[in-house]
Amino acid sequence: MRCVIARFPFELTRSGVLDSMKGVKPEKVVGESVIIGRRTYPVKQVGEVITRQDRRDFSADEVLRAMTKLGFTCRSLPQTAAPTSALGPLQHASAVLGVRAAV
Repeated sequence: MRCVIARFPFELTRSGVLDSMKGVKPEKVVGESVIIGRRTYPVKQVGEVITRQDRRDFSADEVLRAMTKLGFTCRSLPQTAAPTSALGPLQHASAVLGVRAAV
């Protein structure tokens, strides 16, 4: 499959990506990730290995699109839920000090 990453065209295949990532130890995932084989890799690490370019030269979205088209499972971190009952400034300060605030 032909795709463009960082303004350069690449011919990527599923088997080619699997071969490129073979033996590469996954880094800690802190953002979007791609599951290749049985391992989960950060998107930027995968892009760096398959394109041999610096991570700053391409976006994670470019690599995500290419990996999705090749049939790999791509994931993003779940959004953290906002607290349901936020404390006001007085209640927060009271909770920190261990004193019950008058309502």
